[in-house]
Amino acid sequence: PLALAQTATDFASVDADASGDVTLTEAQAVWPDLTEEAYAAADVNADAKVDEAEFTAFLAANPPAM
Repeated sequence: PLALAQTATDFASVDADASGDVTLTEAQAVWPDLTEEAYAAADVNADAKVDEAEFTAFLAANPPAM
Protein backbone atom coordinates (compact mmCIF):
# COMPACT_ATOMS: atom_id res chain seq x y z
CA PRO A 1 0.00 0.00 0.00
CA LEU A 2 0.97 3.59 -0.55
CA ALA A 3 2.18 5.47 2.53
CA LEU A 4 0.13 8.65 2.68
CA ALA A 5 1.13 11.41 5.05
CA GLN A 6 -1.40 12.10 7.78
CA THR A 7 -3.21 15.20 6.60
CA ALA A 8 -6.66 16.25 5.45
CA THR A 9 -8.28 13.11 4.14
CA ASP A 10 -11.91 14.03 3.74
CA PHE A 11 -12.99 14.39 0.13
CA ALA A 12 -14.10 18.02 0.41
CA SER A 13 -10.70 19.07 1.79
CA VAL A 14 -8.81 17.44 -1.06
CA ASP A 15 -11.28 18.62 -3.75
CA ALA A 16 -9.90 22.17 -3.55
CA ASP A 17 -12.05 23.61 -6.33
CA ALA A 18 -15.23 21.83 -5.16
CA SER A 19 -15.72 20.31 -8.63
CA GLY A 20 -16.87 16.95 -7.28
CA ASP A 21 -13.69 15.25 -8.47
CA VAL A 22 -10.08 15.20 -7.26
CA THR A 23 -7.45 15.88 -9.90
CA LEU A 24 -3.87 14.65 -9.70
CA THR A 25 -2.78 18.22 -8.91
CA GLU A 26 -5.26 18.49 -6.01
CA ALA A 27 -4.23 15.09 -4.66
CA GLN A 28 -0.52 15.94 -4.86
CA ALA A 29 -1.14 19.23 -3.02
CA VAL A 30 -2.26 17.12 -0.04
CA TRP A 31 0.04 14.13 -0.60
CA PRO A 32 3.22 15.37 -2.35
CA ASP A 33 4.60 11.83 -2.61
CA LEU A 34 1.56 10.56 -4.55
CA THR A 35 2.73 9.17 -7.89
CA GLU A 36 0.86 9.29 -11.18
CA GLU A 37 0.74 5.49 -11.05
CA ALA A 38 -0.95 5.48 -7.63
CA TYR A 39 -3.40 8.15 -8.80
CA ALA A 40 -4.18 6.11 -11.92
CA ALA A 41 -4.82 3.06 -9.74
CA ALA A 42 -7.31 5.09 -7.69
CA ASP A 43 -8.99 6.33 -10.90
CA VAL A 44 -10.87 3.07 -11.43
CA ASN A 45 -12.92 4.26 -14.43
CA ALA A 46 -9.86 5.93 -16.04
CA ASP A 47 -11.56 9.29 -16.63
CA ALA A 48 -8.50 11.26 -15.40
CA LYS A 49 -10.22 12.31 -12.19
CA VAL A 50 -11.08 10.60 -8.93
CA ASP A 51 -14.68 10.87 -7.77
CA GLU A 52 -15.81 10.53 -4.16
CA ALA A 53 -16.47 6.77 -4.41
CA GLU A 54 -13.03 6.15 -5.95
CA PHE A 55 -11.45 8.42 -3.32
CA THR A 56 -13.14 6.55 -0.45
CA ALA A 57 -12.08 3.17 -1.86
CA PHE A 58 -8.51 4.41 -2.36
CA LEU A 59 -8.26 5.63 1.24
CA ALA A 60 -9.71 2.37 2.54
CA ALA A 61 -6.98 0.46 0.67
CA ASN A 62 -4.26 2.99 1.59
CA PRO A 63 -4.93 4.37 5.07
CA PRO A 64 -2.92 7.47 5.95
CA ALA A 65 0.06 6.87 8.20
CA MET A 66 -0.43 8.03 11.77
